[in-house]
Amino acid sequence: MQTDSLSERYGRRRRTFAPGRAAWWIVGALIAAVAVAGALALYRARTTVTTKDVSFGFPSAGQATVDFSVTKHPSATAECQVQVLNGQHAVVGWKTVRIGPNSADDPKTTANGTTSNHRATLRTVQKGVNGGVHSCAIVGR
Repeated sequence: MQTDSLSERYGRRRRTFAPGRAAWWIVGALIAAVAVAGALALYRARTTVTTKDVSFGFPSAGQATVDFSVTKHPSATAECQVQVLNGQHAVVGWKTVRIGPNSADDPKTTANGTTSNHRATLRTVQKGVNGGVHSCAIVGR
């Protein structure tokens, strides 16, 4: 009984493993993975916005102020929804605030122009007990 394979019988040669070629494929795959990770990190940095509620107040009946800070890419524009709640946690005041691009030399900004401080004045339909940012998102340029 013969143990030859069909490829050996009909003249095909077996491919030999070339360690140099495999190493280049591995290096290429690693470079591509690093490039994709970098692109995703840059995209996320430009599309992410975070907020921090600083304070709120009620200067007069039917009016509230909310102080907050926004951290985003300096060239991005964000829209933040600010709300005032009553004692039963119902919304009694709502306002959308548009926050344009930041400048590093603007006195309202910190952290190289990524964080800016804002005050929103809202009208309320009832007496409020709490105020803050409900949500914030980057909007089209």
